[in-house]
Amino acid sequence: MPSVTHDDAPPLADLMPWSVAPLRPGRVWPTAPDPASLKARWEALLKAEGPDREALFEPTRSRTLHSAVGQLPGQATGTERLARAEGPCAQPVRVLAAPFDEQWLIPDHRLIDTARPELWRVADERQVFVVETGAEAAPEDTPLLATAHLPTLRMGRIRPLYRRPGGTEPNLAPGLLDHLGARLGERPTPLDVLAWILAVVRPDLTVPLTEDADVWHRGVESGRRMLWLMRRDGERPKLPGGRRPYVRAPLPTRPLTLHYDRDEETLHLDEGRISPVPPEAWDYEVAGVRVLEAWFTARTSPATPGSLAAIRPPAWPQPWTSELLELITVLALLADLRPQRADFKITSPLTTADLHNAGILPAPPPSRRPASVLDHQEEGPEGQFALL
Repeated sequence: MPSVTHDDAPPLADLMPWSVAPLRPGRVWPTAPDPASLKARWEALLKAEGPDREALFEPTRSRTLHSAVGQLPGQATGTERLARAEGPCAQPVRVLAAPFDEQWLIPDHRLIDTARPELWRVADERQVFVVETGAEAAPEDTPLLATAHLPTLRMGRIRPLYRRPGGTEPNLAPGLLDHLGARLGERPTPLDVLAWILAVVRPDLTVPLTEDADVWHRGVESGRRMLWLMRRDGERPKLPGGRRPYVRAPLPTRPLTLHYDRDEETLHLDEGRISPVPPEAWDYEVAGVRVLEAWFTARTSPATPGSLAAIRPPAWPQPWTSELLELITVLALLADLRPQRADFKITSPLTTADLHNAGILPAPPPSRRPASVLDHQEEGPEGQFALL
């Protein structure tokens, strides 16, 4: 774990003041690993009438077929009550449904118990969402996830890097970037600060800072690589030495079991085989859950017969295999960064007391609340418009 001479590292909650509680989907079926299943589920819902539609919808206290809610920001969906809804399914959007598991969601406010519209308002190609995993991580593991997609997983709090669309107004304590620039000799970017946070954040979510420019640059470099691997929004990562996992034996039409052979570094999906799969990738866990097992289970676990969630691809889609191969690579490369986190030493610490003396902390109350977004109208229930 990173070590400092003073145990006075500022909390993440002070450095990134604005945070939002996790989304609460309320039902499973509006999320799926493939978008085609979501459109088929929507069509099945609309074909049903009366009590049958209600049973398929799976109502809760927060959402029923008669709930009146507006559109999610930036999403074109109907706003009439679902009891009489018609029309096509909203175009599914990519979300982070579980750690390192990117799936698809119908972005319809009527289907989601607690959608956190404030997050949708700032979600765009520049945004990075930081998610607290909500569990005590090992010292060599970061207790955070970072994603380019809206996170729908039920874990800890969500901290967007930017408070407004377009990568403007970073969600950092006001004055922090200028103060770091004065101490380091070069003003960091918001992404630099996020990279540093990922590289050094402690299990208790405190973030040691430094005035040593060389140490800072090493931490940012390591964190940038972590960020690139977590976001997976650029060139496809590759294992060193020309090693790459690939399919050695064809995957079955509908694999039901997953088994790992540590000696052969082979992942078995029934009679299908993928290798090489480094042990570090197989053993990679978030909040005590093995990522590869959870990813496979999300695509193969039985659903209640007759439910909308039971509408799935008739066979294992080829894109899932490609996603699995990339996920294995990402987890192995992230595991390779663990020794750097464990051995990273921080000199010339910049403490919480220093930030208080400089007037950076405590962050002002407005910085802990969403920014006002007043540049467009959003459709409310039954087609009414409200300027936010």
